[in-house]
Amino acid sequence: MKRTGSQLALCALLLMFSSALHAAFDVSVDRRNLALGDSFRLVITSTGNEDLNDLDLRLLLADFEILQRGTSSNTNIINGQRSRTRQLTLDLLPRREGTAYIPAFSTDAGNSEPIAIEVGPTPTVEDGDQSVLFEAEVDRTEVYVQEQIVLTLRIQQAINLDNRSISDLQLANAFAKPLEQKSFQRNVNGQPRLVHEVRYAIFPEQSGTLEIPVQVFTARESQARRRAFDFGSSGRQVQRRSEPLTVTVKPRPDAFPGSTWLPARNLILEESWSAAPEQLQAGESVTRTISLRGEGLQGAQLPPVEFVQIAGLKYYPDQPRVEDREDDIGLVGLRQDSAALVATASGNLTLPELRIPWWDTEADTLRHAVLPARNIVVSAAPGAAALPAPDTSAVVVTSPSRGGAVNEARLRLWQILTLVCALGWLATVVWHRRQRGQVATPAADKPKENRAAGRAFKRLQAACASNSAAQARQALLAWGQARLAPAPCQSLATLTTTLGDPDLSGAVSQLDRALYGDHTGPWDGTALLAAVTRHQQAKPTTGAAGDAVLDLYPGSAR
Repeated sequence: MKRTGSQLALCALLLMFSSALHAAFDVSVDRRNLALGDSFRLVITSTGNEDLNDLDLRLLLADFEILQRGTSSNTNIINGQRSRTRQLTLDLLPRREGTAYIPAFSTDAGNSEPIAIEVGPTPTVEDGDQSVLFEAEVDRTEVYVQEQIVLTLRIQQAINLDNRSISDLQLANAFAKPLEQKSFQRNVNGQPRLVHEVRYAIFPEQSGTLEIPVQVFTARESQARRRAFDFGSSGRQVQRRSEPLTVTVKPRPDAFPGSTWLPARNLILEESWSAAPEQLQAGESVTRTISLRGEGLQGAQLPPVEFVQIAGLKYYPDQPRVEDREDDIGLVGLRQDSAALVATASGNLTLPELRIPWWDTEADTLRHAVLPARNIVVSAAPGAAALPAPDTSAVVVTSPSRGGAVNEARLRLWQILTLVCALGWLATVVWHRRQRGQVATPAADKPKENRAAGRAFKRLQAACASNSAAQARQALLAWGQARLAPAPCQSLATLTTTLGDPDLSGAVSQLDRALYGDHTGPWDGTALLAAVTRHQQAKPTTGAAGDAVLDLYPGSAR
């Protein structure tokens, strides 16, 4: 009983320790740059068991005023595992200009880092009708091609408004993606205002000048009803126009060495393993995941990771995972490439260094995201156990007696029945094969149609018809990957080299000059579409469907 009690106590201690390990603590703000008089939101999240209402918030009061406070909790049960998330939400107002800090908080679930908040001067308004203001601004007026620009359309209202709307954003030679809208309070000249921000992440596709046209805000002033059934009354219509904006778009620098142009605020390259690679044995499999995070980039802009083939190691790539997230500076692109690694023999293996060039738009310089080379020692697989020798002691010699004669008769009967069943099974197999040979299915003789290549080709046709260079490049790469499968095709250079078509190579060069070079005129997709159409109508040069059926993992090393 004592031993059982000590075991239960140990299990309880391990469970408590495990829950502490899985607890998380996070502190975030919705904005880091604001004006004096602007409110912002601080969110404290915990998945532990501590009560966030017990947090000491006195250090906040030195730089901020707490306008509103709220708490929430959420409980989830997944596969029998129960988790609970608690949130403390604070609406804060800065007390002074300059740099203010959200202090570090400490709980049982973890510690947070201080957060710097930049507070600018109080905004002013011009004389005139100040009840509704509408303005547009960009976070930078000079960028590189395909670098992110954040456009903010800001509405300040001192009156109640209904039916608010903003004209659609129409841009030439640029891709715009809406970001999360934000609302907060602002004090202007001692008057409270409600502020709404509509934001876009814009990626120019050509160098030169990007014109952001005038945007129009329309609303109707709310009017209190005078009678219970006064449904038709409405206030005056309000309309405001923003000023047009101009952004200078610079071409890709000649000093950039990579084939994939990556202008970003930051680029982080990391790897993770499903098991310790140092403990790998010959014949065993381990999954390697390489993650790429680009601040100020879309996930589609991030290049695929090329798993370099080395002797003694086979790769079986998985489908990549690409997504976009948001933070206070705009978009953050994420890409994960995973592959199962199988060592074919024991010995020392070296995974080569992975180096991805990118352009630091903050420092305006070339940088590299690097994963250093890794040495792996593969141990020999344990030998198969030897088959046991026959146990002669189990053999019984039957004397020629009446019992032995009966056993021998039964044995002959079972042998005859087994032979009849085997002959019947063999005859069935022969008849079935003859029937298959007489009626051949057309699907067995016809190669499988490459549906992925067909879908990519349709996207390429649409992009070339609209002369959209960026969309054409993405569609062309997807078409090449599907067309050359199972052979790897990670870049357009690989595609042009494999196909060996000078017309296609010239069209791809024109496409790259339009996207990344000092090219001011519009791009024409006629030549590229004509070159790809010839290959789409011809038979695939590699990776025919009949061969691909034999490969368990297309794109893997053989």
